[in-house]
Amino acid sequence: MVKKALNHCSVPVIISAVGARKNGVPCTCPLCTSDRRSCVTTSEGVQLAKELGATYLELHTLNDFYIQKYFGGVLEYFMIQSLNQKSSEKMNKKKKTQKCRRVQPPQLEQPEKMPILKGKASHYNADLHNLLCCCQCADVAFYPEDHSMMVEAHKIILCSVSHLFMLLFGVKSPSNAHDTSVMQLAQSLFAVEAGDPFPSSPRGVPPCVPPVRVVVKDSVFCSCLPDILHFIYSGAIQWERLEEDIRKKLKDPDKTVHVLEKVKCILKTPGKLNTVKDCKSHQIKRLYNTSLRLFFNTPVLADVIFKIQGATVPAHRAVLVARCEVMAAMFNGNYLEANSIQVPVYGVSKDTFLSFLEYLYTDSCCPASILQAMSLLICAEMYQVMRLQHICELYIITQLQSMPSRELASTSLSIVSLLKKAKFHNSDCLSTWLLHFIATNYLIFSQKPEFQELSGYSSRMFHHPGVGSAHNVTQPALHHHFYGSCWDGQVPTHN
Repeated sequence: MVKKALNHCSVPVIISAVGARKNGVPCTCPLCTSDRRSCVTTSEGVQLAKELGATYLELHTLNDFYIQKYFGGVLEYFMIQSLNQKSSEKMNKKKKTQKCRRVQPPQLEQPEKMPILKGKASHYNADLHNLLCCCQCADVAFYPEDHSMMVEAHKIILCSVSHLFMLLFGVKSPSNAHDTSVMQLAQSLFAVEAGDPFPSSPRGVPPCVPPVRVVVKDSVFCSCLPDILHFIYSGAIQWERLEEDIRKKLKDPDKTVHVLEKVKCILKTPGKLNTVKDCKSHQIKRLYNTSLRLFFNTPVLADVIFKIQGATVPAHRAVLVARCEVMAAMFNGNYLEANSIQVPVYGVSKDTFLSFLEYLYTDSCCPASILQAMSLLICAEMYQVMRLQHICELYIITQLQSMPSRELASTSLSIVSLLKKAKFHNSDCLSTWLLHFIATNYLIFSQKPEFQELSGYSSRMFHHPGVGSAHNVTQPALHHHFYGSCWDGQVPTHN
């Protein structure tokens, strides 16, 4: 009877099953519990829908989400299609009357899971510690007075943690310009000598930046210098561990106190931390008030210059090597950049590259807009800095989630363009989330011209179930593509 009626009119049919289960597992709703004979399996429902040419939906329960967002969304789709069809008929009144075509139901496929969005832990201190271990781009060599050993380090790292090293290497700083105590300590501990401490060509140091030879006058302090440098390069936050290592090495309480006092004086903030007892990691996270941020985008101690869009950006190889594996390979391999001072950069703007370098120096990122975040994401993907790429993904997702519907409808920002870029640059998490976002806000995006680009683009680029061809990119299809039948009754959320 239904088939016969459908042949004479254009009526979309939706078959909705409440509490349906796969593989013939019976439903537990009161209706099915009272009469098991009325329980219909998924396969039977799908077969019936095929016979009638209908859309088949399974609702886990009759709550607001399934009725309004899912079932209601399908009804809205058919209503929009019907209104568009009527409008088209009015525009073609003078044309020959054609047989009314029936609205085709969307094809519903099994969905992909919503990506889990979690912030990745920072490995900033570990990167700098690894730099000390490999000693690539080392430009400082510490020696005892008898030259019996050598300890390599990096001026940029040492100057970023201590005003004493700034004075030692001739770096001007307003905070240490008149600090006579720092100067006296530097003169009593170290002496800078001329000459090349490296037996052959420096590892990653360009010819114009000669390495510095530093003699450590205090023999006890010099014997503990490797442990002290490991402490500094690891973020200077594990004071108890440094204290224990020095105590085990020296096996003399007086000498241990002597060395720890020197370390504290080197790293202290001027006017603070007057005793070794103050240096406790649970009380003070860091013993210094400077950081690599002080040397970001400055020519001070810079040993490489990036040329980009007609401008120059100074940088420090040691920081780049420690924080970026691509640049580590570039400055340590058989590439022109390994022995060149000026390095050209292509494919990104100056502002984007500066933001990229700022992250390498400071481990922080603050994009000004969604488009800037996407440009930074592309730069991060180019240099394989995965954590920065993930930060940009979370920024874009957070900004889009906070947009009211009215702003989303009026914005000139192309979400489809973001989707294409995310997919092209291997940002799987962002591209999957954007597909969910478009499905959730289907009524808004379906009115934008860019939505047609998604329809034609999907079959060539996005190999996701349910989005395989142009006519399949519809609100119900996308909605089911992402949420499906929700067998466990849980609704995925945008975390």
